[in-house]
Amino acid sequence: MHTHVFSTREKMGQAAGSAVEERINALLNEQDELRMIFAAAPSQNEVLDYLAQSKQIDWSKITAFHMDEYIGLPADAPQRFATFLKERLFDRVTLRAVHLIVGDDNPEQECQRYADLLAEKPIDIVCLGIGENGHIAFNDPPVADFEDPQLVKVVELDARCRQQQVNDGCFTSLGTVPTQAITLTIPTLMSGNYLYCVVPGPTKREAVDNTLNGPISTDCPASILRTHQNCQL
Repeated sequence: MHTHVFSTREKMGQAAGSAVEERINALLNEQDELRMIFAAAPSQNEVLDYLAQSKQIDWSKITAFHMDEYIGLPADAPQRFATFLKERLFDRVTLRAVHLIVGDDNPEQECQRYADLLAEKPIDIVCLGIGENGHIAFNDPPVADFEDPQLVKVVELDARCRQQQVNDGCFTSLGTVPTQAITLTIPTLMSGNYLYCVVPGPTKREAVDNTLNGPISTDCPASILRTHQNCQL
């Protein structure tokens, strides 16, 4: 894993966005379309803004997915990750296709529908972050599985993960944060050919230290990123 450190969020977002932009264009010189997975979190704001404003990307050749979604929020809830990504990126560019997770009526059925879409072709690029508890997507330590047989699954969110949503300002209190979500599994995220992981802020210090220096273990799910051939942190 290649690690880059920046003095401000803005410099990091610009560098990460530029790296993703460069990779998109290099791949589109070799193939007709791309498939990308995006994380939805305030930690991704700067890189998403860079990508949305880019004049160098042909979004009409890109199919977009996202990596997780809460279960149990109202359809119009601003905290929905689909809503976040539509506002930050998906509604600001003209994509080939956008596949959103909508799991409230039958989450298990939605997991299968989304898994089928993901499995149609390889994933080229994943833009992700790391949670305060070391999770990637909603693969918290209690449910993370490096050999997960599923592509997408329903998970229970652990307390630290739910508290992070309050710390990020997405929810007003722990009691308002959903307890379940749909998430892409770790093997699905790791199947991406190129991973770009953006992790700003002092609340992520412990998670980054564990990712870089701790054992490769589901105690810190993001530690698995060290085994990927094309991951930039």
